[in-house]
Parts: sequence; C-alpha cells; structure tokens
Amino acid sequence: MSAQDSPKWKTGWRWCKFSLVGAAGIVVQLGTLALLTSSGVHYLLATALAVEAAVLHNFVWHQNFTWNDREGAILGRLARFHATNGAISILGNLALMRLLAGGFGMSPVPANLLSIAVCSLANFLAADRVVFLARLEEAANGIPVSMERGTTREIPRA
Repeated sequence: MSAQDSPKWKTGWRWCKFSLVGAAGIVVQLGTLALLTSSGVHYLLATALAVEAAVLHNFVWHQNFTWNDREGAILGRLARFHATNGAISILGNLALMRLLAGGFGMSPVPANLLSIAVCSLANFLAADRVVFLARLEEAANGIPVSMERGTTREIPRA
C-alpha cells in the first residue's frame, strides 16, 4: 500500500479540499454578512442568512469536489448536510456572534470569521462521518458498499 492509499493521507487530503471549499464559503458568508448588515439588517438575522448561503455553497462543492469519490443520494446528503453542518454552523455562529459581537462588542465581520474557525473541525467530522457516506440504507442492511473508489467495507448487521 502506497502512502497515498493510507487512511491518514486520504483524510489529510480530504481536510485540505474541505478547507479550500470552506475558504470560498467564508468569502460567500462574510460578503453576504457585510452586504446585509450594511443594508441595516440586524447582525443576528444577517448571520443566519449568511451562514445559510455558505452552507448551500459548500454543499455543492463538497458533493462535487471534496467527497466526489463517495456514492450516495444527493437529496439525502443535502438533508443530512443541513441537519449537521447547517445546525453546527448556524447555532455555533449565532451563539458565538452573540458572545463576540453582542457581549464583547466586536465588529460583526471579524467576530464571524472567528466563529467560522471554531465551527470548522466539527463540520468536517460531521460531513465525513455522517453526510458523505455511501448509501446509508444499504450499509444499515449489511450490504457491502463503496466507501472510496476501488474499496468496499462490510457494515455488520445490528
């Protein structure tokens, strides 16, 4: 097995791809936040809307770039992405924004940048372990499913 076939290398490479997509998502989120707050939208509502824009942006890129080697139904993935990454991002960002911008008086954009950084590791783990799995219904039934191109993994029956 070459170094590039090792699980650690694959996870590290996937983290790099995740981070690249996340960086583009930060631009979407901060741009949306800046646009909305400068238009008079309250910073908490603007944060929720900006996070949703970034979540949708990131899902499209993760589906087609970060986890493009894993099979699965797109609508199920989108639902799981919103339930995990969306919840982590929106709840984490709103709580941290309330603390940083509302409590400590930080400007919304730097406060949001710090909030994004705090939520990123939890988002990666949720996406890798929950969202972008192979078809869950097959795995739940103990059917070997493709987890990475060229490999299969048996999921034992409960």
